[in-house]
Amino acid sequence: MYNLSICHLYPDILNLYGDRGNVMALEKRCFWRGIEVNISNVSLGDSFDCHEYDIIFLGGGQNFEQKIVLDDLINEKGNEIKNAINNNKVFLAICGGYQMLGKYYITQDKKEIELLGALDLWTIDGKERLMGNLVFECDFLINENCDGKIVGFENHAGKTYLGKDVKPLGKVIKGYGNNGEDGFEGAIYNNVYCSYSHGSLLPKNPSLTDHLISIALKQKYKDFVSLQALNDDFEIKAHNSMLKKII
Repeated sequence: MYNLSICHLYPDILNLYGDRGNVMALEKRCFWRGIEVNISNVSLGDSFDCHEYDIIFLGGGQNFEQKIVLDDLINEKGNEIKNAINNNKVFLAICGGYQMLGKYYITQDKKEIELLGALDLWTIDGKERLMGNLVFECDFLINENCDGKIVGFENHAGKTYLGKDVKPLGKVIKGYGNNGEDGFEGAIYNNVYCSYSHGSLLPKNPSLTDHLISIALKQKYKDFVSLQALNDDFEIKAHNSMLKKII
């Protein structure tokens, strides 16, 4: 039997718009396939060893919550987070968590806040919030059973820009995405997946959930080939209903 260990970083602080649902979706879709899942909640002051986990999740929060965790994130867990990324651990980061993995955040009064610097990306505070339902297309998800479209909800003032070594997660179809300018949403680097999509992201998009599970299993087990198919009629209807509503 396969098993996966999931680390939820700062679940008591960074859990905006139900981001905890992402961990629940990973757990449930593994459970339905007989894959054992162990979930560890790791917060301020807790030790963090990336080698103990197969999937790491970092949710979003408002500026106040981000300030609370930033010192711990950089000085206590920063090296291990970078080790996880460099060792191709599966990492999902949402909104504020996405921003904090980058190099810096520039406030409206031009103050530069140093962030973890694990990814070559940066964020500039905008004057208006980028808010509303979001649809974007991930080309790596397109197959005979999936059109690659992802639905979510975004609410952020920060505009994020990607460096040359970081690829966008997808192309915006409806909404703003990273900055409302270049037409892209989120980021991918190694096995790190970042998005501004709350709501939460994975329960609304089972194809992306399964993609993350598959990568984690391939990293851990040499004999793993592919996931058992599930009856996703209900999930697909819900997903398509949101697409129809937004587009």
